Amino acid sequence: MNSTLNRPVSIFTEGSPNPNSMKFVVNFELVPTGLSFDYATPGDALLEGKASPLAVALFGFEFVRRVFISGNFVTVTKDDETDWDEVLFEIKLFLKDYFGDQKPVFAQRTMDVNSTKLDMDSETVQKIKAVLDQYIKPAVESDGGAINFYSFDEPSGTVKVLLQGSCSGCPSSTLTLKAGIENLLTRLVPEVKLVEAEGV
Repeated sequence: MNSTLNRPVSIFTEGSPNPNSMKFVVNFELVPTGLSFDYATPGDALLEGKASPLAVALFGFEFVRRVFISGNFVTVTKDDETDWDEVLFEIKLFLKDYFGDQKPVFAQRTMDVNSTKLDMDSETVQKIKAVLDQYIKPAVESDGGAINFYSFDEPSGTVKVLLQGSCSGCPSSTLTLKAGIENLLTRLVPEVKLVEAEGV
């Protein structure tokens, strides 16, 4: 991954529907397409299969409550007490220096483990993932979050998804799940009857 970090770094910020989350977009890919990593605690950033020195460093800021890394962006969720006006520049400068110094986003083992996962999905699951990837992920990622397939229960037609990044704890995520995601999936994949968020 370090080979992608040897270029000039530019970062811009985007707000998200979750007022405590801010999306920091960089001018190069941090994570290969289809992968995303959500860190709800500093300990998560040390776990096998998702270890991230970048997330560990961001949790060093006392106001950081969650870190999400996907595509070419990092979403940082702060505590309720801190105002973005007080810390936005600090985080942006930190990220610019971090990437400029070519420090690793992930431990090498993290990338090895995630790039060798086997995909042995049923035809229905493949269709569900295709709809998520093509229609839903781009919209969710534009708000600094991510949605990932978790499971499909064929008898009940229930799809479970993981909402991550700014979607975690966002007041409008339930509405998004039901009004947008469930409607689209049930229309495009007839086997799907219900969509639920795992762990929400």
